[in-house]
Amino acid sequence: MLHTMRDLLVENLRDLYSAENQLTKALPRIARAVKSENLAEAIEDHLNETEEHVNRLREIFELLGERPTGKRCRGMEGLLDEGEEVINEDGGDAILDAAIISAAQKVEHYEIAAYGSAVAYAEMLDMNDVAEILEETLEEEKAADERLTELAENEISPQAELEGGIAGDEEEAEGDEDQDQEEWETESEAEMAEGSS
Repeated sequence: MLHTMRDLLVENLRDLYSAENQLTKALPRIARAVKSENLAEAIEDHLNETEEHVNRLREIFELLGERPTGKRCRGMEGLLDEGEEVINEDGGDAILDAAIISAAQKVEHYEIAAYGSAVAYAEMLDMNDVAEILEETLEEEKAADERLTELAENEISPQAELEGGIAGDEEEAEGDEDQDQEEWETESEAEMAEGSS
């Protein structure tokens, strides 16, 4: 029940605790699914950070004298379900890596929003020690998001564009061949008609 701002903070922290624990289980599979070594390294690095985020949340719950469990983060559950769908898609390596980055950044933005709110609530309640711990995690989430953006812009997206362009060129070439075949057949039929007249 939410009767005070403290209640809201604790509820938010329980949601984050569930989210981070779900993420620690999902990230290893995501890291194995990507083809880019740099992207896999970024995901593995963030897994290590996420495990530390869980420890920090436990520390905060001890400071508050509250239990961390009892809430399931449906938001993270939905985002990870979407990520699982991307992993199971068929497609080019770079294009799928680009899709995984998009799914991962949705997760980061969700966490940035949640940690941002938690920091604001802690500061409002003059819980400066709690706010400082949360702020540290918030900055790491922002850094992880920026790292994914840099990978997308400098490596994955250019490769995906090239990969998609090659596929597009092949389809266009196949279309041109079909058109040439149709034109040749039409011309042959016309010549046969002239020869029989």
